[in-house]
Amino acid sequence: MNYRLLAKYLGLLAAALGLVQLIPIIWAIHFGEIPSIFALSGGAVVCLAAGGLLYLVGRNAAPRMLQREALALVGLGWILVSLLGSGPFVLSGLLDPVDGFFESASGFTTTGATIMTNIEAAPASILFYRQMTHWLGGVGIIVLFVAVLPYLGAGGKQIFKSEVTGPDPRGLTPRIRDSARMIFLIYGIFSILQTVAYMAAGLSFHDAVSHMMGGLSTGGFSPRQASIGAFDSVAVEGITILFMFIGGTSFALFFAMLRGNRLALFKDTEWRVYIGILVAATLVITVNLVFPHSLFVAEEGSNNGEAMGFGEALRAAGFQTVAIMTTTGFVTEDFDAWPHFSRLLLVLLMFIGGCAGSTGGGVKVVRVILLCKMIYARLERTFRPKTIRALRLNGEVVDDEVQVMTYGFFGLYFVVFSVGILFLSGLGIPLETAIGCVIGTLNNIGPGLEHVGPAMDYSLIPTPGKIFLSFYMILGRLELFSIAVFFIPSFWRVR
Repeated sequence: MNYRLLAKYLGLLAAALGLVQLIPIIWAIHFGEIPSIFALSGGAVVCLAAGGLLYLVGRNAAPRMLQREALALVGLGWILVSLLGSGPFVLSGLLDPVDGFFESASGFTTTGATIMTNIEAAPASILFYRQMTHWLGGVGIIVLFVAVLPYLGAGGKQIFKSEVTGPDPRGLTPRIRDSARMIFLIYGIFSILQTVAYMAAGLSFHDAVSHMMGGLSTGGFSPRQASIGAFDSVAVEGITILFMFIGGTSFALFFAMLRGNRLALFKDTEWRVYIGILVAATLVITVNLVFPHSLFVAEEGSNNGEAMGFGEALRAAGFQTVAIMTTTGFVTEDFDAWPHFSRLLLVLLMFIGGCAGSTGGGVKVVRVILLCKMIYARLERTFRPKTIRALRLNGEVVDDEVQVMTYGFFGLYFVVFSVGILFLSGLGIPLETAIGCVIGTLNNIGPGLEHVGPAMDYSLIPTPGKIFLSFYMILGRLELFSIAVFFIPSFWRVR
């Protein structure tokens, strides 16, 4: 492991974060929030100082970056950014260091889980910074890092491959830096379009930009306590659904469209399945909300939800289905009070998540497709042992290495998921809440179940649980492997 090289690039990353923390000072000046100016400036100074020290340590490092250094830089980079990103929350007096780390990790990983119990009482500039963490995390801090540091060279390719979510970053150019820049450009264009659409729907510039940052990034933070539900607007909800859906789509497909493949979306199996699941889940949940008792009979005395009208049910189901599957976590309804069937279906969508290469979390649609295909092939071989059939996706053969990685991912996911529930249960957290915490953080969704449901927050979780879940958010954002390798001793050996 080239530790000095790691220190050098971690230093640059910390310094970049320090400059970013200066941007919300504009909001602090506009709203006359003098204490926030000092909090944001103090956070920036800490970042720049830490970055300068790290850079000095590694300034003469050998420039060669291999897979180990790339993995370490991505994993340590997200941890460092989450730690340093807590500065403005802590220095403003809004949160203590543990809660600040949780909120920062939740922001940069686009999870959207929050400790804050009275959001609208917080300074507007600090809330704007909180939204910015989502926007930066959505495109991927490390992808931004690659895009703006051209001298990373071949090392940039390793970092990009470690950062892009999912097993299949499609449509990328041989020059990874150009790909990162193009993805950032596409992300920027969609950001502008969503902001303009919100303003056309009647939102102020502050609300429009803030909810754009939480929506396109599939993060879910909002400067409003009631989230998107605060506006009670069909237009605002429709715009949010559209851009959450875009955020859950692979940005590599938009890249391919820009390069001339106009039908890239419709040719992609994962995207078609993604749409199919969203439409089917919306319709089924709508029916369940309209007929909570006659079609789905509950146990006597249990809460199976109140019947809604069709229009109300379709509006609620459509928004929450997209918000949950894209792992955004915006809410307009307390779905924890919905019929049991609808709640369970939403939980299943929490696991699936968005497409590979999107800003969404979860295990990704493409992995679910691959797992189903591999299970089907294995079942067929039980009665046709001599059958040899290639496993294909989008017309291309899926090689054995990808299949093994898919099995490995689900195996590791099961272990991590189980350990998380056991740890939180050991802290005395009720089982349903513990399960909801792990689902909400590991899949980068935010709201979970029971005491961390959509109408609640994570403030009741004890301090050890908050620290644990902060790392689970980072673990989920990096899809397990980039953090799990840290526990292998040989990974850290000096070459």
